[in-house]
Amino acid sequence: MKERFEMVAKTFQGLEDVLADELKNLGAENVEIGRRMVSFEGDLEMLYKANMCCRTALRILKPIYKFIAKDTDALYEMIKEYDWTQVLSLDKTFSIDSVVNSEEFSHSRFVTYRVKDAIVDFFKDKYGPDKRPGVRLQDADVMINVHIAGDRVTLSLDSSGESLHKRGYRVAQTDAPINEVLAAGIILKSGWKGDGPLVDPMCGSGTFLVEAALIAANINPGIYRKSFAFEQWNDFDEELFDRLYNDESQEREFKFKIYGADISPKAVAIAERNVKQAGVAKYVDLQIKPIALWEEAPENCFIITNPPYGERISSDDMEGLYETIGTKLKHVFKGHAWIIGYRDEYFKKIGLAPSSRTPILNGALECELREYVIFDGDYKSFRKGGGSIKLGDREERPERKGKIKRVSDRQWKEDARRKGMGGKEMRGPKPGKRSALEEKYLAKPKGRARREEKPEVLSENPLAKRRNEGALKSILGRTPSLPPAEGPFMRTRRGWKRPTENGETNNNENK
Repeated sequence: MKERFEMVAKTFQGLEDVLADELKNLGAENVEIGRRMVSFEGDLEMLYKANMCCRTALRILKPIYKFIAKDTDALYEMIKEYDWTQVLSLDKTFSIDSVVNSEEFSHSRFVTYRVKDAIVDFFKDKYGPDKRPGVRLQDADVMINVHIAGDRVTLSLDSSGESLHKRGYRVAQTDAPINEVLAAGIILKSGWKGDGPLVDPMCGSGTFLVEAALIAANINPGIYRKSFAFEQWNDFDEELFDRLYNDESQEREFKFKIYGADISPKAVAIAERNVKQAGVAKYVDLQIKPIALWEEAPENCFIITNPPYGERISSDDMEGLYETIGTKLKHVFKGHAWIIGYRDEYFKKIGLAPSSRTPILNGALECELREYVIFDGDYKSFRKGGGSIKLGDREERPERKGKIKRVSDRQWKEDARRKGMGGKEMRGPKPGKRSALEEKYLAKPKGRARREEKPEVLSENPLAKRRNEGALKSILGRTPSLPPAEGPFMRTRRGWKRPTENGETNNNENK
């Protein structure tokens, strides 16, 4: 019987429900929505699939140790108590990423140092004063995530490594490109699944275009990655991973087109390179065109775009730009439009009432995703024809929402003792009894767990950044071309061939 264990998928605020649906469709069990995260259960195959297939996950964590600590001394002692030979050995390196939301632990860097000291001292005590695994800030074999909320401490193995938004297909970018995970989440929130054309009239470096093509053709975003952190784990099943990685049975042909345009020739050139690198050029039509020159659009198309906010990217006339967007929505882009923006005064210039408004974070900016439904005739005729829209924050049809799982301190501690590496029993006393360390460090219970008030900061501790820093410069002043084949930009997939200059591939030859 395959061992099942707990996992946590991290995501952006506003995408939790989309990620939960993705995990359920992959076969995850006991899926629970939290804040910027979704917890679930599954086996090793589920962990691999979550990393390769989830479009809206930033990273997949595997909790291995939970406990209560009131101060850094208790933190050190409890971590040193864990049997680290289960996940580390002397010939491996490790790194630590700490996310702290606590009054007891006010400095995440100090938490990181204490956790590192405890792990190193564990190995020194066990094997000798000169025996210890190495510490690396980048490209570590084992990445450990420390999450502290109040006095609750959770240690997890980071199975992803680099954040999963780094798909591997981006070879160049414009200023302030939208995050790949956020772009995919917006597309999935819109309900578009490749059953019609899609337009991004301000496409920038083409992130919406590529993510839409991957969704339409049902291509897993993880196939472009060179590596995942779980490939360095002691229990890595290479045969299982290769089987999942090379499974193309769920991919499909996209029968429509994705249209992208931008006023900037440089942006369109960058988008073209990214589209070709992803091997989806046959699905995408790109052109240099300002939104003011759009006179017609595909029938029943979806419009999904990320216009300038007036922050890092601006226009000479921001209000005029948003007025133009509104005009084109009314007279050209009939259908559903989804626009992510930052300033309410610019949204008002669109001149249309949104049918839905969803708060969503874009980096550090608290943005809104607004949906506009544009149709001919009156609303009654639209309804009679089978159309439906959301009304403000309400929807005509009730929408299923996930519930946030909240547990008591006692239940949380018992669960922490029960669930360990691979579902095995953790070292320690039976549920209901305190260990000697807990008796030493635990203060008297304060009653109900304090509710978190500070916003959680998503800390990143990526592996080495594999960037092509010369890619942006290479397109200045001449027609863009693919970089020379000096080695693989991403993992070689059986049957996958590097796209040609026109973006065509002959992937089907080996099927």
